[in-house]
Amino acid sequence: MINGLDFRRLRRRELVLTAFALSAPFLLPAVAPGAPSFIRPAVAEEIQKADVSRVVSVGGAITEIIYALGEAGRLVGRDSTSTYPEAAKRLPDVGYMRQLAPEGIIAANPSAIIAIEGSGPPEALAVLKEANIAFTSVPETFDKAGIPSKIRAVGAFLGVEEKAEILATRVEADLDAAVSESAARAEGERKRVLFILSTQGGKVMASGQGTAANGIIELAGAVNAVGTFPGYKALTDEAIIEAKPDIVLMMDRGGEHSAKADELFALPALSLTPAAKNKALIRMDGLHLLGFGPRTASAVRELNAAIYGKKANASQ
Repeated sequence: MINGLDFRRLRRRELVLTAFALSAPFLLPAVAPGAPSFIRPAVAEEIQKADVSRVVSVGGAITEIIYALGEAGRLVGRDSTSTYPEAAKRLPDVGYMRQLAPEGIIAANPSAIIAIEGSGPPEALAVLKEANIAFTSVPETFDKAGIPSKIRAVGAFLGVEEKAEILATRVEADLDAAVSESAARAEGERKRVLFILSTQGGKVMASGQGTAANGIIELAGAVNAVGTFPGYKALTDEAIIEAKPDIVLMMDRGGEHSAKADELFALPALSLTPAAKNKALIRMDGLHLLGFGPRTASAVRELNAAIYGKKANASQ
């Protein structure tokens, strides 16, 4: 015999089941493949794994990681910063990572997009998400710990976690070794390095805190000569003189980055620095130097050797 309390519990259960049955036709479309995009990110992404068979990669380090994982066969497009390995250049170029145009990416017919944090603009990313293309953003930090984290994030998105763990472990060990070599240098012996992004119009655009240049300079056992402000900034003549850089570091590429040592150190403020006295200029490939990808341990060693192990102006 059912007492009053049991009867009430039974009725409550029946009511819940009835409500679910009546609402099911309205809930199911939310997880169906053709569901509206405003529902899919909240529900379907957790229920159904993204199709990552056709991928557009945005960010040089992300593309490098995909190749290092042996998953390049998935790639149908890459952004203009993805120039390594050489094979990546044969992929369709969908534009610069911070100035993406949705049309160029959609034309590659991707099933998924994996982009480094900071890619954009936001309006373009919103259009891509509305197009029902699976999208993920990989966090970017300019330190030793951030690189293995990126590798694991890319591996998780592509569904190759085991391969990513092997690569991340190997890269992490190489980074530890490279950085330990740099860290052994006494603080008083560390050189002051000024990273110059450009000298367009005679204005020196330099790198402060929170940038890839600042990160690689510190990992290589040197000091950022202008590490007192965030991001990139055009320096006054006074700021350059006060910075007293021992060495100038630049990317090895064309345009406003191609100034020869004589031209660079002829700039009034730079001409008064210790770097000008020795014409101490180091140039390195931009993606290798600033990419913070699988090759960063190599970049740390190369930069450290250029600063301390041989004449800094050998790359003129």
